[in-house]
Amino acid sequence: MQNSRRTILKAGALAIDVIPLSFHSRASLAAKNDATRTALKYQPTPNAGKQCSGCVQFVPGKTPKDNGGCKAIPGDTEIAPTGYCIAWVELKK
Repeated sequence: MQNSRRTILKAGALAIDVIPLSFHSRASLAAKNDATRTALKYQPTPNAGKQCSGCVQFVPGKTPKDNGGCKAIPGDTEIAPTGYCIAWVELKK
């Protein structure tokens, strides 16, 4: 009985240690590059019909509505497909 109690306590302690790591991992998946966003005047809304989803720099997210990345804003994974910045270049279809 002693061994099973000890095993349960160890497993519980390990779970308590791992839970914060799982939240940290999810948070680290989403990142913003505020300095470059500011320099390129990024905004989360379109500008005169121009938006990130129609730009060659845009790296789409998992679905067309999900945030993605941008080649002009390295390390940023929170670029809205409806966003816009001055690095916008029309995507030729």
